[in-house]
Amino acid sequence: MHESLLAEIRAAHKGEGVAVAKKETTHKMAEANKAFAHFAW
Repeated sequence: MHESLLAEIRAAHKGEGVAVAKKETTHKMAEANKAFAHFAW
């Protein structure tokens, strides 16, 4: 567990890894959906 956590922290520091990729994907989706935020469904 400690090794995998350390590996993820090191990857995040370099701008790599699963967490960074997920953050970038989430931000891209939010940017794409921003145009539809004013609609009240």
